[in-house]
Amino acid sequence: MSATRLAALARTTDPHTMLRRFLALDAVVTGANGLVYLVLSGPVARFLGVDSGLLPGLGAFLVAYGAVVGLLASRDRPPAPAVRAVVEANLLWAALSCAALGLWLSPRTAGAVWTVLQAVTVLGFALVQYTGLKARQGSNV
Repeated sequence: MSATRLAALARTTDPHTMLRRFLALDAVVTGANGLVYLVLSGPVARFLGVDSGLLPGLGAFLVAYGAVVGLLASRDRPPAPAVRAVVEANLLWAALSCAALGLWLSPRTAGAVWTVLQAVTVLGFALVQYTGLKARQGSNV
């Protein structure tokens, strides 16, 4: 993805603002997903066809992770090592989501589709965050 396309998506050409917006979006989506898993774990587990004991733990993790990413997004200049850690964590989440489908989860169709969509979304976050980080580093600001 080019920096120009990324700037259009972020609605800014400022690389610091761009990166912060993509981190904030990740934080909001991840935190909301985690809250749904925590508050509605039973109905969501039944709909997805997964063990209801899985979702509260995932939910707590996602809420905490979303809070950390949100804190990072709130900084004027998020430190590059921390942003790289978020990118790597997102890549790991996407890979583990796909591996889980093949190795230990046997969800309903809705659960399989949700898992893949979630992995693609998180992979997208990693891509835009990495590109935003590179754009910021290239700006020498």
